[in-house]
Amino acid sequence: MQKPNTGISEAELIEGCVRKDRSAQRALYEAYAPKMLAVCVRYAGSKENARDILQEAFLTVFDNIGSYRGEGSFEGWMRRIFVNASLMYIRKNDVLRYSEDITEVPAADIGPERYGTMEQLSAKQIMDLIAAMPAGFRSVFNLYAIEGYSHAEIAEILGISEGTSRSQLNRGRLWLRERLEKL
Repeated sequence: MQKPNTGISEAELIEGCVRKDRSAQRALYEAYAPKMLAVCVRYAGSKENARDILQEAFLTVFDNIGSYRGEGSFEGWMRRIFVNASLMYIRKNDVLRYSEDITEVPAADIGPERYGTMEQLSAKQIMDLIAAMPAGFRSVFNLYAIEGYSHAEIAEILGISEGTSRSQLNRGRLWLRERLEKL
């Protein structure tokens, strides 16, 4: 964790938040908000929606910080809350309502000739491309390619079939490939 300007250790900061100390909560927010906003933007697609998710997720963090047991990284514990808050936003807004369930989908192949283009892109350009994806593609792409969930897990999380998860991932890859070809 980036040390907040207060010079307090992570353990002391967590303990302060458990006690509902406003200065500890502010320090925690300032230390983690930029990273967690990036997580939210990946799912929400826009900074304004991501900021709403960020606020809701921080409230969840502050309400549940006493359940953090020190097992694993604190940032990882928080990240899971922000991903879950983002997924709740997606479910609430029913972004996968019009998704098709396709069981046989041709693979979206990004061949070796495409790697040169991808290597020339900055991290910001890649994140901007992901943020510009249609919401259904973006949700599944993030969960599968970035968070490492299986299609079965994604299906359960989003309330869709595994086939829909696979087709959304494939379509997202095709969508990205088309954008990369234009670059």
